Amino acid sequence: MLGKRYDQRVLVLVEVRGEQRDWDEAERVFDQRGWPVVTGFTRGEGASRGVLREAPSARLYSVEVRFFGARNRRTERAAAWRVEQLARAAGLEMYARRCELVDRDREQLTGWWAHTVDHRPPRAPAPRPLTWMARLSRAAAVSRARISERCGYRDTGMVVTGTASEARRLSRMNLPGGSAPGAAVDVRPFYGRERSHIVPRREEDGRQRTFRVVVWLLAMAFCAAVARQHSGVRAWAWAGIAVLCFVGGARLAYGLFAVGGRVGSLLVCGVMAVYLLAVSLGAGTGDGRGWTPVEMLSVFAVTATVGGIWLLVRQWTWGEWLAWAAPLVFTAAVSLVVASGSVLHALYADSLGVTPDDLGVPGIWQAASAVKLLSLLSYALFVPALWGIAKHVHAPFVSPVERLGVPLYVLTQVTVVLVCGLGALESAREAVEDFRTAAARKTVPPSYFGVEPEWMCVEPTVPAAKLGSRGGVLKPERPYLSFGEAGGTVSLWDEPAGTAMQMPAEQVRLVPAADGRVRCTFSYERLPKDG
Repeated sequence: MLGKRYDQRVLVLVEVRGEQRDWDEAERVFDQRGWPVVTGFTRGEGASRGVLREAPSARLYSVEVRFFGARNRRTERAAAWRVEQLARAAGLEMYARRCELVDRDREQLTGWWAHTVDHRPPRAPAPRPLTWMARLSRAAAVSRARISERCGYRDTGMVVTGTASEARRLSRMNLPGGSAPGAAVDVRPFYGRERSHIVPRREEDGRQRTFRVVVWLLAMAFCAAVARQHSGVRAWAWAGIAVLCFVGGARLAYGLFAVGGRVGSLLVCGVMAVYLLAVSLGAGTGDGRGWTPVEMLSVFAVTATVGGIWLLVRQWTWGEWLAWAAPLVFTAAVSLVVASGSVLHALYADSLGVTPDDLGVPGIWQAASAVKLLSLLSYALFVPALWGIAKHVHAPFVSPVERLGVPLYVLTQVTVVLVCGLGALESAREAVEDFRTAAARKTVPPSYFGVEPEWMCVEPTVPAAKLGSRGGVLKPERPYLSFGEAGGTVSLWDEPAGTAMQMPAEQVRLVPAADGRVRCTFSYERLPKDG
């Protein structure tokens, strides 16, 4: 059975005070957490002799604490936090007396293919000087040999790893239990000739350096986008910051490999910088608009949210599932409820004095408004995402904050509701303001999730005395903004009165108007005398 997953290993000298049952309980909880106990001895004895005072009621354990997170200068302190948490959870008097990181960063060895060399021309010196034809023939033979080697035609199938000298010796070694090479062999690197003189850094070190290079280049692109939005001194200042960011990234890229690869790393860094600048500044697009700083920050925020949620989810315990997964479930549940009835349309209609049923919004647009509300709910995920990033890098405030599990849960829930409610109110408020502004200017108002107000000349089909209007008196000589027909009722917006009015659909006829400035030509005299 596979053991528990982890990122870091820290050797911690844990002191447990109490009696034999406390020591047995400590060993049990160590095993439950998947922390191997290397050794244990009474305080003042063994390795602690002459270091700590003797105390028969205290026992020291050398424990390998394993946990998730990044490797940085706070990793050892994070191990001490884990021991403190375990002590509180188990009710034991337990202390982390020494923490030491177990550095097991994997070396990235260069891979090599073994190939035969019997096809190469002999290197023995000629008995007499060669003619130009003989020299040309020898150069052609050497070129054919090198091409056949690089194309893999001479490979034996054997694979070795290490430096160039190690790889050659390993390929020619008699492997116990295997067979000795039948012919003279040499090696070639997996990724071309240039890899023969490049020594990669260790895996974790190389990953961290690559991540920092990307961060510097993204900061450069952001500063360049900000500089484009300004002029004068501000533009030059932001452009200078962008140059400094590129220099920082190039400096890190120069040392991406332990040995060699300097020029190639700088070239790749430069190509990435040019690509990011081209994308952020809109080079090659038809309008040349490019990205705005706000759009770039939004992309960064979305990326950070997705990454933070992933970092949080991969290290969740049952307690954290209760504290942090509930908002996610709440988000999904609210989205399903919203899909059955549009909150945004209800807020919009209420601001105009009508009901959602009077708007007659198709179901597809109700679903679209539900997606909009769900996007507002997603902002609440930014808080747990930041928490996941903070836990991954072992931020100093993580340990005290983790003790506030239930208050954090309540706070997150309140944040979800507030963010959703305020965002929905703001969206509906802006749409209503745009509608009222267009109505006052006699122009066509913008649509709002399927609501399409249109200027209409309203022609009654019954005498004025029989017209069943509610909320106002119809004046057929001027146009009205119509929300359409829904449930046998026509809803109209009376701009001078600033209210909505309804009337039966069978009593009026709607004729489209260009805008609110036209004058309708209806007259009651055209109606039949019998109504």
